[in-house]
Amino acid sequence: MKSYEKQIEVAWSDADPNGHVSHSSYYQYGAHARMRFFADIGFNTEARNEQNFGPILFKEECSFIKELKTDETITVNLLQGEVSEDGGRWVVHHEIFNQKGEKAAHITAKGAWIDLKRRKLTIPPKGIAVALKGLKVGVPYIYKK
Repeated sequence: MKSYEKQIEVAWSDADPNGHVSHSSYYQYGAHARMRFFADIGFNTEARNEQNFGPILFKEECSFIKELKTDETITVNLLQGEVSEDGGRWVVHHEIFNQKGEKAAHITAKGAWIDLKRRKLTIPPKGIAVALKGLKVGVPYIYKK
């Protein structure tokens, strides 16, 4: 199984006036890594539009573990969760690590693929299922005191 990671710089605009990185920024970091993964395996926005399909989310949940700081370069990975045989429905996990390599957050995203014309769930090209199943396996985060 292979690992997929992206480095992202935490921008000043990601934080509130107190210097706390907003909760929505964590979700955006996960979404960015997820969409870069699909682009890197040959399914960028243009390719998906040409083939008439796109990702949708049913649920996305983040466990916040450590604070991120502006101007840090963080690492966001993409890990395999449950993936249906045809890749039509999927669960993925993202771990977000601060610049020191400490786990700062864990995101679990549950989604599927939609036919952009019919507006109904669809099966993606086979390469997506293969790529998702080739990722290192992740597990849901369990809070520990």
